[in-house]
Amino acid sequence: MATIVIKQIGSPIRRPKDQLATLKGLGLNKMHKTRELEDTPSVRGMIAKLPHMVEIVEEKA
Repeated sequence: MATIVIKQIGSPIRRPKDQLATLKGLGLNKMHKTRELEDTPSVRGMIAKLPHMVEIVEEKA
């Protein structure tokens, strides 16, 4: 199963509530925190919704 490592690069301060909820859904809440998640279309959609706050660090096959 493929996984991706994502890193939070933006602060959730003064962001809309839906962006904050998406960030929490990804398991991120503090700057520079990383998470390894399954590479699914739903996770990719959540990342696409927050391109200014999250970056993909690594993609594993």
